[in-house]
Amino acid sequence: MKIALVAQHSTPAEDTRLRGMSRSLASNGHRVTVYARRAGTAQPDTAELEPGVQVEYIGPADKHARSDESALLAQVPAFSGPLSDRWHRQRPDVVHALRWTSGLAALAAARDLRIPVVQSFDSLGVAERRRHVMPCTVGTERIRLEPAIGRTVNAVLAGSSDEKSDLTRLGVPRRSIKVVPCGIDTDEFSPEGPVANRTGRPRLVTVADLADHDGLAMLLQVLSKVPGAELVVAGGPPRAELRGDLAYRRLAKVADSLDVSTRVLFAGHVGRSALPPLLRSADLLVSVSDGDPSGTLAVQAMACGTPVVASAYGGQVDAVVDGTTGILVPPGRPALLAQRIRQLLAHPMLLEGYSVAAADRAKSRYSWDRIAQETLAVYDRAVDLAA
Repeated sequence: MKIALVAQHSTPAEDTRLRGMSRSLASNGHRVTVYARRAGTAQPDTAELEPGVQVEYIGPADKHARSDESALLAQVPAFSGPLSDRWHRQRPDVVHALRWTSGLAALAAARDLRIPVVQSFDSLGVAERRRHVMPCTVGTERIRLEPAIGRTVNAVLAGSSDEKSDLTRLGVPRRSIKVVPCGIDTDEFSPEGPVANRTGRPRLVTVADLADHDGLAMLLQVLSKVPGAELVVAGGPPRAELRGDLAYRRLAKVADSLDVSTRVLFAGHVGRSALPPLLRSADLLVSVSDGDPSGTLAVQAMACGTPVVASAYGGQVDAVVDGTTGILVPPGRPALLAQRIRQLLAHPMLLEGYSVAAADRAKSRYSWDRIAQETLAVYDRAVDLAA
């Protein structure tokens, strides 16, 4: 099968999700081409992203081109025209658009070619507005166009059951929606490997944007009710630059007021290579932020053998098997969250059982090979229906 992945928003070389999915699709014997916008004059017309995966860069070279949603929307005509020309010369069997502006470009380019189009939104505008994601840049065009895209394409891949529910409320036919979560690299994220240095205290880890003040302040409140435990907060600028960061200073004041400063480590930005060792060092990953609707971080922690205590929302509800691989707590319940953490830390054998189950769950359900197989099944059905 000749598969076209449209990623108008993406810098493919830096997009680990795109690379993981395209690599797995190609490893199954399919020809995969990624179409992305050109970002600079030094960029070649084509490049190999992964073995068997080619990237074609489209549009005028502009290293200063903005990538916010209004700018991406304005660039759709300049992207879809050349895309259509390429597909007239070499028609793919199926097109998979990643995010909403890519969907607009793909639908325009495929209009006269009868090519089935599959859509992934990653995150819906209505969900981001509901969660008050900061900074909130969801425009009215996105709110209006995402439902229209969902109703027009041949199939929609929802990242979670929550997203499927949102799509059906927006009028997308339930029969055209398939829940296929984001995959992870289960070789990179596994129980085996380096472990970050730690103290003798029970360790909680959270990974969040420091601008999520309310969520992190609540977590500091939770820490005050879990005696003896330490909390590592990964996120924000590099650690050496934290003192100049307003969000960090506000959270540090909260930690002082709760008398937990000596038990909190603000680690700053943690690069991808350092994330698995940090997750392996934790007794629990605690996630109260709503900035990761796919639940990918929870799955990465589980893959490292780290149980998860998380707010029950988004992809975390699908990923965490409550009472088996971790604990789900209703959002906004700090006292209950603290109680659940204390219970788990007080029972090492229970934690060990959760750890084994978490690693098994992540590897069996969220490996890129499994996700590729489910995605290919949607492609096959879309191709059959369009024939």
